[in-house]
Amino acid sequence: MAITAPLPVVTIEQQKGTGPSSVRVGVSATLAANEALDERRRRGERVLPLAFGEAGVPVAPLLREALAAASHLGGYGPVAGSPALRAAAAGYWRRRGLPTAPEDVVCGPGSKALLYGLLLCLGADVAIPRPSWVSYAAQASLTGIRPVYVPIVPGQGGVPDPDLLADAVTAARREGRRIGAVIVTLPDNPTGTLAPPDTVRSLCSVAERHDLLIISDEIYRDLTHAGDGFLSPAEVAPDRTVITSGLSKNLALGGWRLGVARLPGGASPGSGGVSRGAGLRSRLLAACSEIWSAPAAPVQAAATVAFEEPAEITSRVARSRHLHGSVARAVASLLSAAGAAAAPPQGAFYLYPDFAAHRHRLRRLGVRTSADLAELLLRGYGIGVLPGSAFGDPAGALRLRVATSRLYGEAEWQQEAALAAAEPTALPWIADALNWLERALAAITA
Repeated sequence: MAITAPLPVVTIEQQKGTGPSSVRVGVSATLAANEALDERRRRGERVLPLAFGEAGVPVAPLLREALAAASHLGGYGPVAGSPALRAAAAGYWRRRGLPTAPEDVVCGPGSKALLYGLLLCLGADVAIPRPSWVSYAAQASLTGIRPVYVPIVPGQGGVPDPDLLADAVTAARREGRRIGAVIVTLPDNPTGTLAPPDTVRSLCSVAERHDLLIISDEIYRDLTHAGDGFLSPAEVAPDRTVITSGLSKNLALGGWRLGVARLPGGASPGSGGVSRGAGLRSRLLAACSEIWSAPAAPVQAAATVAFEEPAEITSRVARSRHLHGSVARAVASLLSAAGAAAAPPQGAFYLYPDFAAHRHRLRRLGVRTSADLAELLLRGYGIGVLPGSAFGDPAGALRLRVATSRLYGEAEWQQEAALAAAEPTALPWIADALNWLERALAAITA
C-alpha cells in the first residue's frame, strides 16, 4: 500500500504567496501514512515508522491515576472547559511570562479542533508558512477561506518570511481579497526548527501594520531542545495573538484529545476599549458549542493535573525533551552523512531533509518527485516518511518530513527505558533502527 495515494492535494498558484487557489482535501497525510504502516504490520512486514508525529512515550502514571479517579464524571460541563482546567492552563502560561486569566482560555478536544474553530471565525484568507503542517491548508479550505502559502526564511521553519508576508497581504488587497490572519508554528512541524526572536518580532510588526490576527501553534513549545531561546508572538503583540497548545506532544496524550487556546485578553487599539479577544471568544464558543459541546470531563480533570505541572510532570517533560533531541540529532547526522541537506533540529522530533544533491542518481531509480522518493523508501526498505508535497512544497522538490519519535520502541518498557537513558541512541532497539535507516540511505544515495 502506498502512503502517497490518499494525501491532500493542495494546488495554489504561488508567487510570493499570492494567486488563486484550488484545493481538494483528502485524508490527513499523517494519519494516512500511519494507517499504511499499520496495514504492513498486519501483513507481518517489519516497518520503520518515520511518518507519524506521535510522541512515542507512555502516559505518565500520575495522569493515568487522575483519569481513573475522574471516570465517574459524565456531564457535559461548560463549552469553554471546566473552571479548574482553565485556571490551570492560565497558570501554565503565567509561569512562562504571559499574563493570562482563566476567562482568556478556551479548551477543546485537541488543539487541532480549536484551530479549526478559529478558522471558522475568521471571515478572511489566512497566510500559512511554506512548508507547514498538513492540516492548516486543508482546514482553511474546509471552512471556505483561502489558504495563502508564504515561503519561510531558509532554516527558519514555522514562520512566513515577514517581507513576503507583507507582499502577499498587499497583493491580496489588489485582488479585492483580504488576508486576515497568519498561522505560525513554534517550534515547527515539519522542519523541526525554531524561528529566531528577530524573525518573530518582524512578523509581529507586519501583523500590526496590516491588522492581522496571529495564530501561534505552540504545541511543541515544551520540547524546544536547542536554539537561541523561545519568543512567542504573544510577548510582542499580545493584543492580536492567539496561542494554541495541548498535551499530545509534551506528554504524549494525543489519544486523549485535549487542547487549549489562549485568547488576547487586553483591549486592542481602535477597538473602542472592547477586547479583541472578547469578540473572538464569543464567536469561537458559538462554533465549539455546535461541533463538540465540551471536551470529555474525565480527560479535563487529568489535564488539570498536567497543566498544574507538579514535579513528576515537569521531570517527565524534561526527559522527553532530552530523548527527542538526542534521537533527532542522531538521525540528522545520518542524513548529513548521506548528503541530504537538513537544518539542525531545534525542537520537537522532526527533520526536513532535501535530497536535491542526489537528483540524478534518484532519477535513475524512478524518483522525480518527493512522493516518488517516499514511495521508494516505503516499497524498497519498509521506511515510512512523508513527501514535502504534503506540506505545500512543489512536487519536484525532493524534500521529506522525517519524524523520529516512533523509534523509542514498541513496548512500554522500551519507551520508559529510552526516557530514562542518558544516551538513548545506545539502546539496542534504537541503535538497530538507526542502522536500518543508515543502510537504506546508503542504498539510495550511493
